[in-house]
Amino acid sequence: MVATSVASRVESLASSGIQLIPREYVRPKDELTTIGNIFEDEKKDEGPQVPTIDFKDFGSQDKAIREKCHQEIKKAAIEWGVMHLVNHGISDQLMDRVRVAGQAFFDEPIGEKEKYANDQATGKIQGYGSKLANNSCGQLEWEDYFFHLVFPEDKRDMSIWPKTPVDYIPATSEYAKELRGLATKILSVLSLGLGLKEGRLEKEVGGMEELIVQLKINYYPKCPQPELALGVEAHTDVSALTFILHNMVPGLQLFYQGKWVTAKCDPNSIIMYIGDTIEILSNGKYKSILHRGVVNKEKVRISWAVFCEPPKEKIILKPLLETATEAEPPLFPPRTFVQHMEHKLFKKSQENTDTKICQPQEQ
Repeated sequence: MVATSVASRVESLASSGIQLIPREYVRPKDELTTIGNIFEDEKKDEGPQVPTIDFKDFGSQDKAIREKCHQEIKKAAIEWGVMHLVNHGISDQLMDRVRVAGQAFFDEPIGEKEKYANDQATGKIQGYGSKLANNSCGQLEWEDYFFHLVFPEDKRDMSIWPKTPVDYIPATSEYAKELRGLATKILSVLSLGLGLKEGRLEKEVGGMEELIVQLKINYYPKCPQPELALGVEAHTDVSALTFILHNMVPGLQLFYQGKWVTAKCDPNSIIMYIGDTIEILSNGKYKSILHRGVVNKEKVRISWAVFCEPPKEKIILKPLLETATEAEPPLFPPRTFVQHMEHKLFKKSQENTDTKICQPQEQ
């Protein structure tokens, strides 16, 4: 076990009976005006809604039906960068097994979960953890998590996979394999949408051998002052694709056309984002959407985020030649995946030196 204080876990803080959250969890004033009641927000039907793609027509024998599905995926990737996938081929039973297993892990006493604790200071990023402050203000997010690589199978570190509940390993393994297949289908459509050969984008992000699939189970405890905190602050994903499953508690918001849009809870859908990697390769034609996680005081929210990422240093990410023209020159400089991540962290650090961000917050 690494030397992580149990008191540092958000779950411990939430269950301690506090009425006021510590200052480091309070968001900057300019953000607070945008945080509302997530249950009320989720009920609203007016305004833009995250597109829903019926995936059952993806492989239809009828060319017109198949093309219509492909065009809907392309349109959602261009206009939103996020979509609900329904009839995606992953069974409700398997998704329920994944939910039950993840919930059971977080239902364990914190002392048991600490046996799987990570240690970011020494580079051990897989395991049970809480978000560390990544700026000079010490800003924290209202979540704990469990993070580990799930595919390819030969790159897994099974010593970090929970032994309890007993279905965690088989359910998570099967789900990762199913999602990897779904990722191939999505990448093929996105390739065709750029006028490329069907397998081009998959090849550009590492193919079956090199594309890394990582799971992060996000655990958002009840928060006594949800109007002041965020589970996950606004960000875009660095991945190629991200798939999200959740426990039917609303909390995901997308920044679309200048406003925060709350994603509806659909029990059978998987939410999918376009990540920075595909935005770069497509020269900005497909969007990596800004999103965040909102918390509440009534229900624990859990989400299962699966990130499909290229190898850290083996591939140079840059707009593909076919996506850039004289009229639309490359929007992104060549970088490896790890250089892109470092660039984002550096940029965030620079932005957070703004005195407006670092001012003490009032409660």
